[in-house]
Amino acid sequence: ARMNSTMSEEPDALSVVNQLRDLAADPLNRRAIVQDQGCLPGLILFLDHPNPPVVHSALLALRYLAECRANREKMKSELGMMLSLQNVMQKTTTPGETKLLASEVYDILQSSSLSDMDNMNEMNYRRRKAQFFLGSTNKRAKTVVLHIDGLDDSSRRNLCEEALLKIKGVISFTFQMAVQRCVVRIRSDLKAEALATAIASTKVMKAQQVVKSESGEEMLVPFQDTPVEVEQNTDLPEYLPEDESPSKEQDKAVSRVGSHPEGAASWLSTAANFLSRSFYW
Repeated sequence: ARMNSTMSEEPDALSVVNQLRDLAADPLNRRAIVQDQGCLPGLILFLDHPNPPVVHSALLALRYLAECRANREKMKSELGMMLSLQNVMQKTTTPGETKLLASEVYDILQSSSLSDMDNMNEMNYRRRKAQFFLGSTNKRAKTVVLHIDGLDDSSRRNLCEEALLKIKGVISFTFQMAVQRCVVRIRSDLKAEALATAIASTKVMKAQQVVKSESGEEMLVPFQDTPVEVEQNTDLPEYLPEDESPSKEQDKAVSRVGSHPEGAASWLSTAANFLSRSFYW
């Protein structure tokens, strides 16, 4: 009962979508969320939300869900999914990072049913189209793999996530908790050092970059200790205000949910309830 008590006050859209994003980050929950009646339609509706952080958070949740191959067909055929993703990509008011993230989710779902050859052509076509919408200012995204010392539980993951979300130029990230890694997609004009600086600012974690040597072996490369000036995400002021970032109680709820799929189910029904009240009246 403890868990629902944090949800008893009418939650706002951002806190609901952030909870869903946190649940989707745990691979154990991904099937359940997509099987649930209310969550996928709810996330699709969040893609049209007027508040940019809500849209970005919903896309991160969808990005996590799409990592599970078994989910892709259902996600792709869900009413409004592909259309809403296209809308986000084409809207002139959508921030650059959000457009890139939307086109990434679109590519993953679009490619789920095509043969490999069609796949490549389709992805290239999509990418050209996405770049056309993004305009010349958004150069291609790049991927940075970080090994994070101290990334060993979900509260640390939340800290890491908050630090990364504050950096302008971060598009998406995926945690591989078992090996203390985080795979981050960033705009190509953002220096990877900025990620290390942000993670070091948590005071409890430290990042090294994972790179492949000529022979294909992975190596850990420490970042220089000189902190980099990190450009804050000024266009997302509502993202994580310090004073109302989710209470510790809620963090506990989320991390407990992560390890018990049946806990997730009860949380999902609360979320679905909220979604149906907010959208379908």
